[in-house]
Amino acid sequence: MDYNDQIKNRVKRVEGQLRGILRMMEENKDCKEVITQLSAARTAIDRTIGVVVSSNLVDCVRYAEQSGEKNTEELVREAVNLLVKNR
Repeated sequence: MDYNDQIKNRVKRVEGQLRGILRMMEENKDCKEVITQLSAARTAIDRTIGVVVSSNLVDCVRYAEQSGEKNTEELVREAVNLLVKNR
């Protein structure tokens, strides 16, 4: 799979969020602020996972159709399982 710049930028943003959270912890910021930022980072990661899985699914379905495969149902099932496993 080709990870485009949009996906890489999402991961870089999460990396920045995590560095900020570490800085907050080192500065002994309030627990509620830290938890809020951790939750935001988790949400960003979850959304990135969704983008990666959906992009991969689109690529796999296109490839299957080009190769003459008719049954793309298994590909969709695998993608859904990846998303569910993430939860």
